[in-house]
Amino acid sequence: MTKGPEAFRTISEAADEVGVAPHVLRFWETRFSVIRPMKRAGGRRFYRPQDVALLRSLRTLLHDHGRSIRDVQQVCRRDGVKALYALAGPIAEAPEASIALAAAQSQAAPKSSQVPPDKVARTQLVATREDLIAIKLRLDALLAG
Repeated sequence: MTKGPEAFRTISEAADEVGVAPHVLRFWETRFSVIRPMKRAGGRRFYRPQDVALLRSLRTLLHDHGRSIRDVQQVCRRDGVKALYALAGPIAEAPEASIALAAAQSQAAPKSSQVPPDKVARTQLVATREDLIAIKLRLDALLAG
């Protein structure tokens, strides 16, 4: 059974989708503060669709375009996460595109396999909350330094 486009991914599932090993994702977490998967009590990571899209962008920039980690960090700090999607190009789709794709796929799916609307709304709210927390942390860092 395959997961839906809005389903959370484990680290091994996310690594398979992105095309890197799980230890690479853990390493990227230490280098890029914008990568913040949800973690359960035992520390098990769960990646949201927008996390996977970001990881795809990072992989494209680092592996395919040959950019350095420092260069990508500077772009992210200076121009924000959306700049990473723009630099990566059409290979790595932005979260808005993956959410639109998920919505289109869910409308085309039979009714029995659809996710309840309240669950989708909750997932989107959790993702938005995480994004707002990241923005607050970046603003705090800018104001402090």
